[in-house]
Formats: sequence, structure tokens, C-alpha cells
Amino acid sequence: MTDLIEVRGLEKSFGDHHVLRGVDFTAAAGTVTVVLGPSGSGKTTVLRSLNVLETPDAGLVRIDDAVLDFGAPPADRASYRRAVTALRARSGMIFQAHNLFPHKTVLGNLVEGPVQVQRRDPDEAAAAARELLAQVGLAGREDAYPAQLSGGQQQRVGIARALALRPEVLLLDEPTSALDPELVGEVLAVIRDLAAERWTLVIVTHEVRFAREVADQVLFIDDGVVAERGGPEVLTDPREERTRRFLARVLDAG
Repeated sequence: MTDLIEVRGLEKSFGDHHVLRGVDFTAAAGTVTVVLGPSGSGKTTVLRSLNVLETPDAGLVRIDDAVLDFGAPPADRASYRRAVTALRARSGMIFQAHNLFPHKTVLGNLVEGPVQVQRRDPDEAAAAARELLAQVGLAGREDAYPAQLSGGQQQRVGIARALALRPEVLLLDEPTSALDPELVGEVLAVIRDLAAERWTLVIVTHEVRFAREVADQVLFIDDGVVAERGGPEVLTDPREERTRRFLARVLDAG
């Protein structure tokens, strides 16, 4: 079976700082890939490259049938834009901060993309949004504004908003890092449900104990390279010393 996600030879520099140094990985449909690594290792840059929120200097990204070779992109601007749009259409991004529209209600946040970008029927989009809000435990909060919600509720709206676009892949960038500790569990519960439903997830997180529960694949990124990869055993019995040191620091901090 062809992998749903393929990343090959990803390179990225910011000025003199070489952030990604030939990152490669694949992921099958319905699997959870957890990306771990110390601060500044390049893990978020990898995630943002999948959605072209960062433009790699070289390398290939493919999600399903949408592919873009950043080392040899389409020569004309229109073709390049179409390739970027195709990649973005296949993934939904969930950020550290919730990035909700503060002037729109919860329902308004969820229907904005489907109606304005995907040109879906407003009534159909609203009905689908209500189902998603029930799925993330927020039925009845359609008319609330983001400021009236807790951080955990806002992040659950962010997850529902990403799902509303019907993506093939969900990309989660430290989805609990901005939350108070007592709110982390409710967001992890939603992500755990998505994993059980066989959504294809790529998650950057430091929640190692949670990652042990849901990960099919673990990538440990250090200094811009995939220093270790494997199944959940990477989190319990890593081969590489630098992976062991990182996990010990994170677990001690927790």
C-alpha cells in the first residue's frame, strides 16, 4: 500500500542557521506519527513544511496525490500556487495557540473555511460543524465567542475547525503546550479519540506518556536530522544515547 505521506530530503535554513538537514519519513493512512526533539531541533519546521507554512529550500513533500518538489518547483507562479494549494487542501493545521477569529462565534469559526474556501453550502457546513462540536464535547457552545471559553475549550474548537475542512491529515503543533496543566487532559482525550478513529495524525509534542499510548511511529529529531525512528519502543527503549537523554529530561520535568 502506498504511504499517504512522503517526505524526502527536506532542507531548510534561516540565514546561517541550517534547521533541517535532509529529513525523510513516510506515514501510512490511519496512523499516528509523533515527532519529538529538543527546542530548536527543527520538529515544528518539519510540520509547517508539510502545510507549506514554511517553504523548504529543497526536498519533496507528498500527501496522497498532491506533491511538491521544493528543489525543482514549477517554473511558473500559477502552477506553483496550485501545487501549494493542493498540499494545503489535504491537511489541517492545529497550532500551539488556538488562532481562532475572536470576532466570530464558535460556529462562525468552523464554517468560515468550508464556506469561503471550499464553497460548500452554508447550511450543510453549519450542520457538519455542529456534529463536530458534539464530537469534541462542545455541543451547545455554537454561539459562544472564543473569549468566553477556557483555553482547553478553545483548542478543542481549533481541532473541530481543522476537521471541518475534511482534511486527509491532521498536523498538530504542540497542541497542549499553551494550556494550563488541568486543561491538558481534555484536549489529549479528543486527540486520543481521533487516533482511535484512524485519522492520520502527525503530532509534535512533549507529552511522552500520551505519545506512548497513540504512536504508531516515533521520529526523534535533533539538530535538523531524524536521529532515531521506530515504533512506540523508541519512547521506552531508545537505541540512541541522545534520545535517552532527551526522554529522561522530559519525563523528569513532568
